[in-house]
Amino acid sequence: MQKPIILAISGASGSGKSLFTQNLALKLSQHERDVLVLQEDHYYKAQDHIPIEDRAKTNYDHPDAFEHDLLNQHLQELNAGNSIEYPSYCYVTHTRLPDFDVVSPSPIIIIEGIMLLTQIQLFDQFDIKVFVDTPLDVCLMRRMLRDTQERGRTINSVAKQYEDTVKPMYHKFIEPSKTFADLIVPHGGENHLAVDVLSTYLLEGKSPI
Repeated sequence: MQKPIILAISGASGSGKSLFTQNLALKLSQHERDVLVLQEDHYYKAQDHIPIEDRAKTNYDHPDAFEHDLLNQHLQELNAGNSIEYPSYCYVTHTRLPDFDVVSPSPIIIIEGIMLLTQIQLFDQFDIKVFVDTPLDVCLMRRMLRDTQERGRTINSVAKQYEDTVKPMYHKFIEPSKTFADLIVPHGGENHLAVDVLSTYLLEGKSPI
């Protein structure tokens, strides 16, 4: 198998990374290209050794909350044409699940997550680095909807986490990391022009920059 092309798609929580990734993967699949989509969130560290009431106190918007060494190892394995044991994570119990999926590489691999461009040790695995740039007030509203509807959080808890960790960590880590991006995408997942540009590059080898 030819070495896969790996795209890293980063940006603030709620910036539209997932929608952008879905739209890009859909565009590629329409041209019969196999795409593997991975999420950095699956690499949150296991916290089984911590009482469940204390796990919520973890700063999940800090790079140290992730097991990036394992992610790096998995990307190396996929680059080499090998399968990986892709971890699962539970947002309710705030820890990694014992189950995993055996995932095989595809010609195109997209990984999306908030801290990808803060981890220079991962850059050797990335062929293209994308930063989805969305105003923070828009990100907050999206996060409110997602966390209350999908993750069982209350509005108050989401707002407190946003003020205590999400916003400060964005300014400290995520926003500066966009200087490492090859492509900065405004308007999140609705930026269909950016989807077209990237898909053209991946399908025809035309430069996206």
